[in-house]
Amino acid sequence: MKLVFATHNQNKFKEVKLLLPSHIELLSLTDINCTDDIPETAATIEGNAVLKTEYVRSHYGLDCFADDTGLEVSALNGEPGVFSARYAGENKNSEDNIDKLLKNLAGKENRSARFKTAIALSINVESVLFLGVCEGTITKVRRGDKGFGYDPIFLPTDFTETFSEMSMEDKSRIGHRGKAMRQLISYLSKV
Repeated sequence: MKLVFATHNQNKFKEVKLLLPSHIELLSLTDINCTDDIPETAATIEGNAVLKTEYVRSHYGLDCFADDTGLEVSALNGEPGVFSARYAGENKNSEDNIDKLLKNLAGKENRSARFKTAIALSINVESVLFLGVCEGTITKVRRGDKGFGYDPIFLPTDFTETFSEMSMEDKSRIGHRGKAMRQLISYLSKV
């Protein structure tokens, strides 16, 4: 089975490829010669995932899935949420995003947050949505050198390591993307 994962993010692609069974050939947007920056204009994380699959389906006619992930911080009324990748600006710089988030949380006691991943699947003209959530807190300083995005400041509930201090396997086992991916894999095993 061939499936397009609608992403240009190689870190995310590697993380997802690790989780998929070997009989699924995973292709990225680069692999199908899609150089477009697919618009993410929906008001929700779920909506953005659906937009990406619809784009690939309508322009390339291929079975595909797409994810969108957001970090929702309680003390900031759910920010950055749908704007997580471009929280500090359209250049999508992770370091700037973390700096802005830490600045906005300065002096706040409540540092609870959650990562949410929505995966939209478009296969055999059917569309299905899967959701994974990981609860945690935002640390006051960056910790670790693995992972990407907000991983250096996200401490999952009941753990002592941030996502950036964990191996990719451990992060996938407990994390939001891993949870959503397991739902996707379970669904694909029945298709």
